[in-house]
Amino acid sequence: MRLPGTYPAQGDTFLLARTVRERGSVVDRDVLDVGTGGGSLAVAAVRAGARTVTAVDISLRSVLTARLNGRLHRAPLTVLRGDLFAPVAGRAFDVVLANPPYVPAATDALPRHRPGRSWDAGRDGRAVIDRICAGITDVLVPGGRLLMVHSVLAGEEATLERLRAQGLRADVVARADEPFGPVMTARADELRARGLLAPGQTHEELVVVEAVRPPAGEAA
Repeated sequence: MRLPGTYPAQGDTFLLARTVRERGSVVDRDVLDVGTGGGSLAVAAVRAGARTVTAVDISLRSVLTARLNGRLHRAPLTVLRGDLFAPVAGRAFDVVLANPPYVPAATDALPRHRPGRSWDAGRDGRAVIDRICAGITDVLVPGGRLLMVHSVLAGEEATLERLRAQGLRADVVARADEPFGPVMTARADELRARGLLAPGQTHEELVVVEAVRPPAGEAA
C-alpha cells in the first residue's frame, strides 16, 4: 500500500530487489535502505533473510507508508525520517540499498514539497547519486557493500569513478531495459532536445551498481 504522494514501486525497485535476492547479498546482514519510499526494498530485504533492516526517507508520507507496509507484511523494520545518512550518523551497515532520484530535470533546483522530489535529480540526474557516492564509506563496515540502481541517463561510468575514488571496488552487476514510465514519457521531448535520448527512444537501460568496501588490510 502507499499513501498519496509516495513513490510507487516500479521496474527499478523490482530490478534491485531481484538482484539482492539472486546474489544473496543481505542474508544475516544488517541492512540500510536509504530513500526507502514506500518501503518495498526494505520489506524485500527482510524476506531475503536480512538480520536487521533500517529504512530512511526525508518524506513524512514515505516514512508512514514504509512503517505501515512493514506491519502489513510482518516485516520488522526500523524506519527513520531524515536526509540520506543523517539519521544513522555514527552507525555502519553490512549492506546499503539505494534507489535514488535519477531523472534529469530542467533545472538543478530540487523540489522539496511535491512528489517530483522522488525522481527529479538536477540537470544531469546526479544530485542525489553523487551525495550517496561521497558519503557511503561513512555507513559501510569493512567488507560491506552498496547496491544502487539508476538509469544510464545519469551516467554509470561517473558512478563507478566516484565510488572507486572513495576506495571501493565498484562494478555493474545487473542491467535491464525498462519502458518509459509516466515521468520519462512526459519528459521525453525535453531530453531528446538535450541529446540525452535518441529519436523515437521509448526505453531506458537501468543498471545496478555494486560497490564493496575492502576488508581491513586489503587494497581496493
